[in-house]
Amino acid sequence: MRDIVERAMRGDREAFGSLVVQTSDRLYAIAARILRDSHLAEDALQGALIAAWRQLPALRDPDRFEAWVRKLLVHACYAEARRRRSWAINVRILPADGPAGPDELVSVADRDALDRAFRRLTLEQRAVFVLHHHVGLPLVEIAETLGVPPGTARSRLHYATRALRAAIEADAAPVASQGRLA
Repeated sequence: MRDIVERAMRGDREAFGSLVVQTSDRLYAIAARILRDSHLAEDALQGALIAAWRQLPALRDPDRFEAWVRKLLVHACYAEARRRRSWAINVRILPADGPAGPDELVSVADRDALDRAFRRLTLEQRAVFVLHHHVGLPLVEIAETLGVPPGTARSRLHYATRALRAAIEADAAPVASQGRLA
């Protein structure tokens, strides 16, 4: 991949196109999970790829291309969310690297509750949560991607996890108490 990145850094459009093909599905999945809206995710991805093309000659380490473009994507997600404050309900299960098998362990109601809880998180909490649990990045790399101190990334992940648990429990509480009354 380093060779393709270096060619793209010298202005080779075909090389950059190849990089886009190799990374865009993963980047779109990240943006869609952070923004919770497919149209906003597409806009953020497009903005990040345009920024990547423009800023590519300044990339210091070609081996860090994916981490670098992921950072551009997260910032594009933040910008897109600021531009469009309204959140449309859009429940959609996105495969990370291809179609996933049927999800027999998690019911539609559970996914719905998780989606509602996830929407209650701040954009910054969602970004940390997605980068940690979906992408699998360590907190130090997340902090670098977001441009925040590692303690801030750790704190956001902690509060995001706590808020998700509380929201899911709050949504489940009325259902459980109604079941007892019957």
